[in-house]
Amino acid sequence: MQSVALINYGSGNLRSAEKALVRAADGKSEIVVTDDPDVIARAERIVLPGVGAFAACMEALQARAGVIEAMMEAVQGKGAPFLGICVGMQLLASRGLEFGETLGLDWISGDVRRLSNGGDSAIKIPHMGWNDLIGVTDQPLLTSLKDGQPAYFTHSFAFFPKDERDVAAYVNHGEKFPAAVARGNVAGVQFHPEKSQTSGLSLLARFLEWRP
Repeated sequence: MQSVALINYGSGNLRSAEKALVRAADGKSEIVVTDDPDVIARAERIVLPGVGAFAACMEALQARAGVIEAMMEAVQGKGAPFLGICVGMQLLASRGLEFGETLGLDWISGDVRRLSNGGDSAIKIPHMGWNDLIGVTDQPLLTSLKDGQPAYFTHSFAFFPKDERDVAAYVNHGEKFPAAVARGNVAGVQFHPEKSQTSGLSLLARFLEWRP
């Protein structure tokens, strides 16, 4: 049975992400909630959840001794598939521009910046609730999703990669911005799979089978 490390660094959506992964795994994968570098380094897949501010999440992740290094060993060294969720996706960026500038993991080049409503006061920030995916690519992780499929979002900032080829799906709320990113064995989704019902569970199930 493959091991899936769900990184525990104090993120608020940890338990709901765990429950969704366990359900998606259907007994075929062991979901391990952990901040143990040895466990993370040996994991066959890694999921990084996240809610809140970019800087606070990055600081909390850095405060767990050896966790980032273990993630790098597993993902960059051994090629373990990686999925970032919400701020967990944003932390893949080069930097976050929330409350100043904070360096990210820089696994996918780009910036995390505040959403714009385009001057339309009817468009509320934060972007909260159901919204339809658009521009879904043929990225293998997203084969269970399609244009027009709804997903659940809750955020005020979004990740804008430097290279548009790293964007796997978009969503529109005041402006078009990435709903999913992917490069090699590294992927992330801005929406919450654990709150996205059928769409989210199908994505998590696909991640558990994904062989980039």
